[in-house]
Amino acid sequence: MVSSGVETDKYRSYLYGEGEKSTKWRYGAPPNYDIVNRLFEEGRTKIWAAGSLEEKVQNLIKTWEMEMFHKTCFDDYKSVDPNVYTFSLNGRKAVNLEEKRKLGGGYNNLLQTSLPEKFRCYNPSEETVDSAHQAFTSAFPRGFALEILHVYSGPPVIVYKFRHWGYMEGPFKGHAPTGEIVEFFGTAIFQVNEEMKIVKVEFFYDRGELLGGLMKGRVLDSSPEEAASNCPFLRNTG
Repeated sequence: MVSSGVETDKYRSYLYGEGEKSTKWRYGAPPNYDIVNRLFEEGRTKIWAAGSLEEKVQNLIKTWEMEMFHKTCFDDYKSVDPNVYTFSLNGRKAVNLEEKRKLGGGYNNLLQTSLPEKFRCYNPSEETVDSAHQAFTSAFPRGFALEILHVYSGPPVIVYKFRHWGYMEGPFKGHAPTGEIVEFFGTAIFQVNEEMKIVKVEFFYDRGELLGGLMKGRVLDSSPEEAASNCPFLRNTG
C-alpha cells in the first residue's frame, strides 16, 4: 500500500517533517498508519480528552512503538534517550538498545520466554526482526491497535494499563485465520527525563494471552504467510 501522502499522523510524532528527512526507515519510507488508526478509532473503549495526561501517554507510547519498529538507526530515535535507555519484560534483566537488537528487536523482545524450546509455539530465538514483523502483519492485515486504559501516575514515572488488539484475518505460523478478535492486556512503567524522553521501559503481561488467540485456527498444510511476504501493504502495517 502506497503512502497516502498526508504528511501527518494525529497519534504519532517524529514520523514526518523536516526532522525526519535523513531518518533511516526499515522499509525505505515512513510507515503508513491510516488503516490501523481506523481500527483503533472503531475498536477503542476509551476516548481521552485532548491535552489530557491519558492522551499524552497514549501518543507517547504509539510514537515509541513506531520508532522501535521502523527506525533502524539509534540516533534517529527522538522519543527515547538512546544513551541510557533500557528495556525489560516481566522482571527480566534490563537490556540496552544494542542488547535489545541482539535479541531480535521488534516483536521478539516483546515475546521473550523461559519455556523450553519444544513448547514454544512462537520462538523468538528463531526469528529475525523482519520475519517476526512479517508473521504478525500477515495475521493482522488491518494492524494491531493499542489503547491506554488507565494511567496510574504521570511523569517522570508513568505507570499505565493497556490493551492491544487486532483481527486475525491472515495465517500465523501455520495456523489458519479465524477472523476473530485477538487481544491482550498488560501494564507498563515508562520512566522519562526532564525532556520527556524515555529512559527506562518495563512491561508486564502474559504472552500466552496473545499467542493463544493466534493458535486457534486449524493447522494448514503449508504456510501461506510465505506467499504474502512480498506484499507491499504488509511493509506499511503498524
